Amino acid sequence: MKKLLAALLVTISMGLAVFAEPVQGLSNEAKLEYNRGVDLYKLGQYDRSMAAFRRAIELDANYIDAYYNLGSILEYLHQDDAALAVFKQIIVRNPNDYESLYKAALLSNKLGQIDKAKSYLSLIPPSSSIYSQAQTLAASMNTDMQTIKANEQMSAEQTSLTKFEQTNGMYNNIPSPTGITADTFGNLYVASFSDNLIYKVTPDGRQIVFVKDSKINGPIALVSDLTGNIYVSNYNNNNVLKITPAGNITVQIANIDKPYGMSITSGMLFVSSQGTNSVLRYKL
Repeated sequence: MKKLLAALLVTISMGLAVFAEPVQGLSNEAKLEYNRGVDLYKLGQYDRSMAAFRRAIELDANYIDAYYNLGSILEYLHQDDAALAVFKQIIVRNPNDYESLYKAALLSNKLGQIDKAKSYLSLIPPSSSIYSQAQTLAASMNTDMQTIKANEQMSAEQTSLTKFEQTNGMYNNIPSPTGITADTFGNLYVASFSDNLIYKVTPDGRQIVFVKDSKINGPIALVSDLTGNIYVSNYNNNNVLKITPAGNITVQIANIDKPYGMSITSGMLFVSSQGTNSVLRYKL
């Protein structure tokens, strides 16, 4: 379904009929707005179509197809900055969406952000159906995918032990950020209360989804131990989770009423419990 408007941009002048298909796991309200956006697009009412896709996204923040079609219209209307921002939202939610990575690379290149374009291209594997188009885009930048991947790998190795740049700045597009923590490799981890996931921000500023799992429900505080494990005060599920560096999740502490703030010192984990007006001490 994600390709609907991309296909329409090419085929609508030929009079081909394209219909919206049902998307599983989404609210009926979000689906209705999405399908309305498709219908409005077919009528050439682009502003109203985009408004419908935005409402679908408001109803379901992970409606990837709505993001994609919104970004496609913005790209079609040559609103490249806005389109790029939308495709970035898809990549944050699904780093393996290779078509969106290609779109982000294409738009970044058009905007003169060559290094960013190459960074996006480096994440597209040869097995992807979009790889040949990625090769063509790389060639337009006087390089190729193999060289881009090799250079990105070298850069990653050089920065893996680098701390964050010591300048003021901001990381954007993180919905409802709550707790933050960092590891010894300079990666920042940010909890998103509304999206029930943990984002990872690498030293070079790339934002990806570190872990999204049904066990995460209302994450508040994050704290790290010396071996790289991350602990999450899971407010809505009344427990504390442990996430390993590989992203494996287990319940570290169960039945703690509305866990909130956390701290680790001398091998002890301290967790404030809003529901009991107390602080729990737990030996790791």
